[in-house]
Amino acid sequence: MDVLKHKCFLEELLFWTIKYEFPQKMVTFLLNMLPDQDYKVAFTKTFVQHYAFIMKTLKKSHESDTMSNRIVHISVQLFSNEELARQVTEECQLLDIMVTVLLYMMESCLIKSELQDEENSLHVVVNCGEALLKNNTYWPLVSDFINILSHQSVAKKFLEDHGLLVTWMNFVSFFQGMNLNKRELNEHVEFESQTYYAAFAAELEACAQPMWGLLSHCKVRETQEYTRNVVRYCLEALQDWFDAINFVDEPAPNQVTFHLPLHRYFAMFLSKAVKCQELDLDTILPDQEMLMKLMIHPLQIQASLSEIHSNMWVRNGLQIKGQAMTYVQSHFCNSMIDPDIYLLQVCASRLDPDYFISSVFERFKVVDLLTMASQHQNTVLDSEHERSMLEGALTFLVLLLSLRLHLGMTDDEILRAEMVAQLCMNDRTHSSLLDLIPENPNPKSGIIPGSLSFESVLSAVADFKAPVFEPGGSMQQGMYTPKAEVWDKEFDPVMVILRTVYRRDVQSAMDRYTAFLKQSGKFPGNPWPPYKKRTPLHPSYKGLVKLLHCKTLHIVLFTLLYKILMDHQNLSEHVLCMVLYLIELGLENSPERESDEEVESTGGPERCHDSWFPGSNLVSNMRHFINYVRVRVPETAPEVKKEPPASTSSDGLASSQSSRRKSLQRENSGTAQVFSLVAERRKKFQEIINRNTSEANQVVRPKASMKWSAPGATPQLTTAILEVKESMLSLLIKLHHKLSGKQNSYYPPWLDDVDVLIHPEIPRYSHGDGMTAVERILLKAAVQSRLNKRIIEEICRKVTPPVPPKKISSAEKKTLDKEERRQKARERQQKLLAEFASRQKSFMETAMDVESPDADIAMEIATSEQHVSEAIYDCVICGQSGPSTEERPTGLVVLLQASSVLGQCRNSTEPKKLPTTEEEQIYPWDTCAALHDVRLTTLQRYFKDSSCLQAVSIGWEGGVYVQTCGHTLHIDCHKSYMESLRNDQVLQGFSVDKGEFTCPLCRQFANSVLPCYPGNNVERSLWQSHSNKCMQDLVQEVEDLQEQLGTFPVSISSETNLSKEMESVMKDIKSTTQKKYTDYSKSPGSPDNDFLFMYSVARTNLELELVHRGGNLCSGGASTAGKRSCLNQLFHVLAMHMRLYSIDSAYNPWRKLTQTMQDKNSELISEELPEVPVLYRDVSSLLLIQILTMPQPLRKEHFTCIVKVLFTLLYTQALAALSVKCSAEDRMAWKQSGALKKNTCNGEKSWEVLLGHVVSELSMGKIYEEQETDELTVVNPDSVECYLQQFCLPFLRITSLLQHHLFGGDLPSCQEDEEFTVLASCLGLLPSFQSSDEFTSASCLDWPVPAFDMISQWCSELASFADRHPDQVKALLVQEPKWDLPRLLQLPENYNTIFQYYHRKTCTVCTKVPKDPAVCLVCGTFVCLKGLCCKQQSYCECVLHSQNCGAGTGIFLLINASVIIIIRGHRFCLWGSVYLDAHGEEDRDLRRGKPLYICKERYKVLEQQWVSHTFDHINKRWGPHYNGL
Repeated sequence: MDVLKHKCFLEELLFWTIKYEFPQKMVTFLLNMLPDQDYKVAFTKTFVQHYAFIMKTLKKSHESDTMSNRIVHISVQLFSNEELARQVTEECQLLDIMVTVLLYMMESCLIKSELQDEENSLHVVVNCGEALLKNNTYWPLVSDFINILSHQSVAKKFLEDHGLLVTWMNFVSFFQGMNLNKRELNEHVEFESQTYYAAFAAELEACAQPMWGLLSHCKVRETQEYTRNVVRYCLEALQDWFDAINFVDEPAPNQVTFHLPLHRYFAMFLSKAVKCQELDLDTILPDQEMLMKLMIHPLQIQASLSEIHSNMWVRNGLQIKGQAMTYVQSHFCNSMIDPDIYLLQVCASRLDPDYFISSVFERFKVVDLLTMASQHQNTVLDSEHERSMLEGALTFLVLLLSLRLHLGMTDDEILRAEMVAQLCMNDRTHSSLLDLIPENPNPKSGIIPGSLSFESVLSAVADFKAPVFEPGGSMQQGMYTPKAEVWDKEFDPVMVILRTVYRRDVQSAMDRYTAFLKQSGKFPGNPWPPYKKRTPLHPSYKGLVKLLHCKTLHIVLFTLLYKILMDHQNLSEHVLCMVLYLIELGLENSPERESDEEVESTGGPERCHDSWFPGSNLVSNMRHFINYVRVRVPETAPEVKKEPPASTSSDGLASSQSSRRKSLQRENSGTAQVFSLVAERRKKFQEIINRNTSEANQVVRPKASMKWSAPGATPQLTTAILEVKESMLSLLIKLHHKLSGKQNSYYPPWLDDVDVLIHPEIPRYSHGDGMTAVERILLKAAVQSRLNKRIIEEICRKVTPPVPPKKISSAEKKTLDKEERRQKARERQQKLLAEFASRQKSFMETAMDVESPDADIAMEIATSEQHVSEAIYDCVICGQSGPSTEERPTGLVVLLQASSVLGQCRNSTEPKKLPTTEEEQIYPWDTCAALHDVRLTTLQRYFKDSSCLQAVSIGWEGGVYVQTCGHTLHIDCHKSYMESLRNDQVLQGFSVDKGEFTCPLCRQFANSVLPCYPGNNVERSLWQSHSNKCMQDLVQEVEDLQEQLGTFPVSISSETNLSKEMESVMKDIKSTTQKKYTDYSKSPGSPDNDFLFMYSVARTNLELELVHRGGNLCSGGASTAGKRSCLNQLFHVLAMHMRLYSIDSAYNPWRKLTQTMQDKNSELISEELPEVPVLYRDVSSLLLIQILTMPQPLRKEHFTCIVKVLFTLLYTQALAALSVKCSAEDRMAWKQSGALKKNTCNGEKSWEVLLGHVVSELSMGKIYEEQETDELTVVNPDSVECYLQQFCLPFLRITSLLQHHLFGGDLPSCQEDEEFTVLASCLGLLPSFQSSDEFTSASCLDWPVPAFDMISQWCSELASFADRHPDQVKALLVQEPKWDLPRLLQLPENYNTIFQYYHRKTCTVCTKVPKDPAVCLVCGTFVCLKGLCCKQQSYCECVLHSQNCGAGTGIFLLINASVIIIIRGHRFCLWGSVYLDAHGEEDRDLRRGKPLYICKERYKVLEQQWVSHTFDHINKRWGPHYNGL
């Protein structure tokens, strides 16, 4: 590091810019001048000159993140220009400076490596705990380095410069062996270090990324020299490393490091050399000894992975699992596990196969397990880990022999295999696939996710599943799922195993595969992983096949087949599966067609007495019979001790301590060839070392091999001879019998069909279980050799005796019993769970299905059967059934919520659009709520307050909606339940203090209990009987009943539990909504207010039910919510409270409707405001007032009588409104035609007559004086009839619903055009149903007193009002009966439209641009989410708006996140997004920046939940917002 000498102002400037850690203004200033070419060059040179100083400042900086960003901001503009980078490289030694600076930077945090020989190690590694690595402080420098290496000319200089390569390898070796893990054997570590994040990041960024950069320039033959250079210096660095850590031939036990960047450099450059540069692999490979050393550490990692998954490292804490996962995770795998496995493949293809195989089993610590004896002692592994370690070793061999990622697959094949593996584990979204496919980190390779090849491969292997909704309300994203032919032909379990981060993903892939086979009818049972044909090996790696054809592997396979057949412990189906897979691989890759068939027949059997197998070809070894095997067993073992017969094979897999004793035997005894994995391996290694004689090394050697004798006393082993008399073929056939559970289940297929041998690829064998696999293997063996075929036939001919039951020692018996018991327990548990799941499912169907007609019908039947008895309720808490009584009332679980949904109805059929320009604005003048509001205020201006408050309904905004899940409970049980919830400290999503709870049975959200009125159903049937009393009598009866207000069932006046509960629920109902929505009277707190509020609650619930039915009653049927309707109970509660308010009989509207009054002119003189004229009163409100003030339960005849009377009023209102709407000429015409027909017999039931009468009566006042323009255009009889029916329909609908709830009985279904007649006859207004052609609405009229007198009386009220306020008369007469259903605002197709308009829009309240803008989807108001600027009395703007706009429910679209949030009262939840990208995925927080389009189905679901008030039930993740949104 030279001293800086400044010669010009620029250098001085840059120096201070660095000193002050790159102030933003200085950075901008220096960058702004870059367009000047001379300045650019000068500045770049100065920057390079100060590079070391930048590094020093960066290391000291406290704000290294900010500083890093600013450095890269500058350097990326300088070094991305190839011309400039080349110039600076040549003139200023840029590469030297960078590499030296990086080296120097890392030197500051080195520690001694503890790998291998802790005391004498000379190797140093970076300390991952240092801030430099933990905070990624080095990344700006590394990223600059990667940036300049992307230029061909610069990379070329680097690869040619030997000195630089040496320095760089020196730098890489600092990371070799960092973050060493030592296995904890005694107690759990106290402190789990998280340094592994830093280690993996450092290797990826500082070593792997530059390596990928360099590799991208080694793609053609001409670059062979570069590869040779890198490989040469890499090997030198590796040799230095082995010397520094004092490595001989055995890795130190219980240690593992996942970081071997030097090995990976070596591997990747080898791969590139063969794949792209056509280099001969052998010319760049080192000698055998070096290869043996090279394979040790990567192999150690593979064995450690298996140990970690076998829970042998559990005392090291979770972080070790984290490392194992990161090592194979998609962003790391192609820089870590893939090069490691490739390097092992290269070593395996060049080393002696017996040596390699025995090394694998020794590393995995399962050598001792591989004995023919039924018992063994493993000195290095606990027995509970043996099974999974053996599985691990075999799986590793399968991976090693099957993977072709670097051994001949093209880039597109690799991409396809990766994609298939990911899709087989789970359906994936497009973005997660992009993330999971290991990106080839070098951008010039052409496989960049998102590139053309990615999309085309994706469409070839997967089908797109559009986003769907589950009934529970959770929304799926658009997913890709594998095509059927992919499951059929391409599913590759090996690739899946390689790429799974979590072991459960392998299971998931197998489950999905099983499901596919069942569904497509290919295989019904539990299949085994399918065997997949591999891409052919590249010629350079042909040596890999030798592994499959070596005696050691064959001995292992034979032993394992034998052990599985004999049911030895610690073996699993997985082991068998892998054994068969290896045999199949061997048959698929046999060297050449065997020519030794003849030899064998001549040479006779003597030749092979001394050893296990005669040759190394699997095809011939499979048929070789092994008669006796000598095994070493503990003295207690059950094996029979025999003298060895003449020819014995010795068990090759005895434990390592006995190896010394065995070698003695080899010299002395001629009886048996003893074969030991470990001994053989040692011998091979020794030979190689002696070949490379170097005395220095000789001195160290013996010491190392002593290390491995196991601690503790060696158990007493004795030799026993086992009689085996099997070959692999015979073992396979017996296994087939064992798997099928039948004797002689295997029958050679070629005996029936010779073609099988010619075309062995039969689809029947491609999917199936173990038996299929065995059949496939035997077929392949037969195809490859005539002798095998003959032997298989022979074995099948000998009727095989059953497998001999072996003598089981008691200890073994225990473990077997235990296994069996566990298996049975597992099966029992599965059965129980399945039963439970089906019960739960059936419960969910009955409880949760919002529109299940069956349940409702069942309910109806149930009620109709119980006519005689009282209603019986089940309490879901105590489980008892019984009637609801005064003392112990039962209640329905209900949710009360304030709702303004009705108020959002508009009278246009087109929904309003969300404004996306300044011109489009939404004004709330035409909403239902606004118009009702205006009407009430107008009435209050001119008429007496108390009568105004009975002339309308409120609750269009902030009305209380009551819904129930249909479950009942005792009210006292509920109180104790609430008490227990209060004491429960668990954080719930609701507030118990506000009375909220979840239904104990179905967990639906609720906040009150509605008492069930103790009534018995007997009365109900009596009340329904039709009487033949005349209209006059009924009218009188109704009036009398209304007079006797006190006669509510006596007990109510005295305080019973029931009446207390009714009062408390009434309080709940009142407090559900805000005061402003209940107080409309001029004198606050007047009883009229309560009266109005109570009948309006009934009105709100009826109107909402109508909305839920689609705005009309054409569909008929029981209430959509059958058992979930609580209106009957609600009416009882309301009626009880309404009867507490007496109506002064003088003002009783019933009188005005049914009697002609004497004209009281005196009223006009008095000071008071007059009462509201009858024709201005809302008929549906009058109906509810009449019904709810009658003693309950009501008789059906009285109900019908009230409806008939009110219909006459409604009809008159319709005629009056019509007369106001039409022109003066029409009025004259009607007046005359009506007068002519007035005296006909049916005058009172003809609309013409009545209309004529109305016109003549109203003409007396000043009503028709001012002519307005909105006239009915054509006035013909049909259009008049239609107008009258439309005017009356809303009333008929509400009345029919009310009748349905009070008296039961289904609503008839009908066509839309006959709804009027059907409802009229259902309500008893139509005496007898006539055919529709002559039907007129007037025929429903049934006047209690002469019609003309009644109409004259009503009209005179209007006339007298018109004299004083002629301007208002008409406005109040013409009501707007037709409302469209409530809708949310219509959203634009493309999200960008919304985003562009709103994300810079200023808030109207604080005139700033909000940080989190949001817009209300009900009314389009723009609000600041969480903005303190718009806070009022501690309420933030969204919460405030949700109260004003939706009475506590708000639906907001968050502009910067594309997500919708719901506010409900004091809670909120994230609902999800209605905008999805082209692949059907959300883009929450707009992180991916993809174009988003509206998903109409999702928006419909949102609207549906809003209208049906089910947000609380469907969305599960609620949290309190503390008014802060």
